[in-house]
Amino acid sequence: MRRTAIFATLAATVLLLFVCDLCYGGADIGMKHVFAALTGGDCPSSVRTIVLHIRLIKAVVALLAGASLAASGLLMQTLFRNPLAGPYVLGVSSGASLGVAVFILGAPLLGLTQALGGLGIAGAAWLGSALVLGLTAAVAIRIRDIMVILILGMMFASGVSAIVQILQYLSDEESLKAFVIWTMGSLGDVTSAQLAVFVPAVLVGLLLAMCAVKPLNLLLFGEDYARTMGLSPRRSRALIFTSTVLLAGTVTAFCGPIGFIGLAMPHVARLIVGDSDHRVLLPATMLTGSAVLLLCDIVSKFFVIPVNAVTAFLGIPVVVWVVLRNR
Repeated sequence: MRRTAIFATLAATVLLLFVCDLCYGGADIGMKHVFAALTGGDCPSSVRTIVLHIRLIKAVVALLAGASLAASGLLMQTLFRNPLAGPYVLGVSSGASLGVAVFILGAPLLGLTQALGGLGIAGAAWLGSALVLGLTAAVAIRIRDIMVILILGMMFASGVSAIVQILQYLSDEESLKAFVIWTMGSLGDVTSAQLAVFVPAVLVGLLLAMCAVKPLNLLLFGEDYARTMGLSPRRSRALIFTSTVLLAGTVTAFCGPIGFIGLAMPHVARLIVGDSDHRVLLPATMLTGSAVLLLCDIVSKFFVIPVNAVTAFLGIPVVVWVVLRNR
């Protein structure tokens, strides 16, 4: 009964914030006009355009991106048994940054602007993430110790960050500004055409995460225990890595690196549900991530600041609390 009430409350909160995100923006639109625009009712054409072609897309992206980052953060924290692990520990963010840096900063230096023009920032971020994660996955096949994989992933990320810094140093002012804006994260850059790629990729990633619930519960007790219960850690690791790539990689490619949602929301969900069973914790984490990122989007529109700044202000207290609680 308590769980039902918790999930009903979380779902209602997500729905309320979703509607508020549609109503609030540069021009406030009443709920009556929003409903009319969504259902094909009578409303001004300008309102219909704003709601359907701008705010609805942005709200859907916030909803799915929040669920994706929160779920991938929970997967990484359970897999590495580290409360401070997040969706970017495998180098997803650094790989995406490398792809975007090569596209925005490196292409003009090499005279390849026209040759790479059709790739797009999202495509470049995807390729960069795939490169770094491919290296990490190749190492993971040979190494059994999950902590070694974590350390190598961090080393790959550091090496990639060094390359990005070199490109930043050599680039011109206009290219550097475009890259810095991308690193701030944005939920409003996804077009309706890109949404047709974004939504299926994220939904497949969330489905794989749900399929990993049983392995995740066993991995709570460590890989040795999971192995004695008949679980193949290598296969489970591959499933979890694939889900994380689809979730965090897709969000980073289309929205830029959005911080703290994946790191903080699993802890908030644990506090809400009071349970470590991933059959309960995973959907609660998804709903919490969606609600918080929708809230961050509303706040970012109110103060006209990047969404990453808002997620940092909300996420840092949670991370500090986790550190102090775990001493």
